[in-house]
Amino acid sequence: MPKTKDKPKKKNKKADHPTLADIADRYALYGLSVQEPANETEFFTKTYQELNGRDPRILREDFCGTHAVCCEWVKLHPDNVAYGVDLDPEPLAWGKANLQPQLTDEQRHRIALYEDDVRTAAEVKADVLAAQNFSFFLFKTRDALRDYFVQALANLADDGIMVMDMMGGSECHIEDHKDIRTIESDIKGFKKFKYIWEQNRFNPITADALFYIHFKFRDGSKLDKAFTYDWRFWTIPEVNELLLEAGFSIATVYWEQTDEDGDETGEFEPATEAPADPSWIAYIVARK
Repeated sequence: MPKTKDKPKKKNKKADHPTLADIADRYALYGLSVQEPANETEFFTKTYQELNGRDPRILREDFCGTHAVCCEWVKLHPDNVAYGVDLDPEPLAWGKANLQPQLTDEQRHRIALYEDDVRTAAEVKADVLAAQNFSFFLFKTRDALRDYFVQALANLADDGIMVMDMMGGSECHIEDHKDIRTIESDIKGFKKFKYIWEQNRFNPITADALFYIHFKFRDGSKLDKAFTYDWRFWTIPEVNELLLEAGFSIATVYWEQTDEDGDETGEFEPATEAPADPSWIAYIVARK
């Protein structure tokens, strides 16, 4: 009996077509979802002015990643200078390729980037040293965090301030909890997407915590574990104590204000007491 030829398999057109997750730029999505550089630099400037009676000019952004805050800082004033420090070359390169082209040549020349450990000595002392997006949570022991604060203090000018954001509240300790938000953007093909913050694990004995950021798109595809955070979940009293042990003169908590309806205003003011909010974000400002 003669052999019959196998019929050629039909190509799966859907499989050949890349999904939105395949072409998504995780750094662009991250910036749209969680970063507000204009608000950050406004808070740095306002707080420094209130404490020192003059404008800050030199910013050091530790754990700077894509250095979005640096880029915003140099746009604020022609005398502003920014230094960004991060160990990971990938986000630094992304910021150079995607954020710096939005600046003028003169503004770009006022940014200096260092692929380095944040615990290294600075060539130029900063008026404001920022450690945003809970980045210092990667230090998991008191000694390691104190050592970082000691170096941060040394990297500040005489009237300098260190600014950090922190999060907390009982909801932040719930395992397998997801916070899902819809983000709108002007990126072609990504007009709307889902930002998913996953609290994967929390160990109450060590305060070790594991978090992920995922993104989900209109075609049903998902960029799973776009970012992973293996942190120690520090509390405000612990951080304030370590700042003072490191040599800072004072550490002040800035708590977000609410309006008459109890809605958050986006304004942060010094506070010594706060409600037991199940999910909060605050600033700590430490003075040299």
